[in-house]
Amino acid sequence: MKLAICNETFQDWPLDRAFAFAAECGYTGIEIAPFTLANRVTEIAPQKRAEVRAAAEAAGLEVIGLHWLLAKTEGLHLTSPDPQTRRRTADYLAELARCCADLGGHLLVFGSPQQRQLLPGVTREQGMQYAAEVFGSVVPVLEDTGTTLALEPLGPQETNFLVTTEDAVELVEQVASAQVRLHLDCKAMASEDMPIPHLIRRHRMLLAHFHANDPNRRGPGFGDLDFVPILQALGEIDYQGWVSVEVFDYTPGVESLARDSIAYLQKCLRKLVQ
Repeated sequence: MKLAICNETFQDWPLDRAFAFAAECGYTGIEIAPFTLANRVTEIAPQKRAEVRAAAEAAGLEVIGLHWLLAKTEGLHLTSPDPQTRRRTADYLAELARCCADLGGHLLVFGSPQQRQLLPGVTREQGMQYAAEVFGSVVPVLEDTGTTLALEPLGPQETNFLVTTEDAVELVEQVASAQVRLHLDCKAMASEDMPIPHLIRRHRMLLAHFHANDPNRRGPGFGDLDFVPILQALGEIDYQGWVSVEVFDYTPGVESLARDSIAYLQKCLRKLVQ
């Protein structure tokens, strides 16, 4: 199973140091939050993109793609009733796809809870329509760049739009493109009624990417969530994508989060082959 880590875990570490430590821990993939490179993707010059890609490759890491796509931005919103705002959002996502390809990546994880939140007066049905319009207009660029947009359901404590896996699947099916698929996150799935392994098996055909974390917002193994049945389910569906560690609470420290998260995942994997 391919294991990766999100680069914002390393906070203010220089990229070459972060990449080297990730590789030392045993990760083979790195997932990039664009805001760690610049506030807007349009500010990440071609030379900077080439440097980031080269640094990852020098450390022996594959750049998977981007997540936290709209963080630190202003004037962008997926479900805005304003057509111009939706157009700007689509244009920005297109540039993110180009940046992703420049970095050597293939995946865009759309979480961005604040920038998809349903605004007052916007119904769920309208939100679905607006979101499908935005994502659908980006499909040609996704096809040209060979990138996939993976929609991430998030729990109701974070947003009021796409709060279940079924919601995200509905939107994926509405867009109806092979370039738009599903992303699953353990912290988010823990808020659903259906157990995480069941969600994995149920949506196996749409699953493009996977985040490993605990509901306590730390890494896998830092809380009570048992990853053995989760990894077992991924194995049963012959999941070929990445399992990427993503954390939000950095209290244990960068080194511990990075090292202990992968050590726990590897321990769980060993249990499955015993």
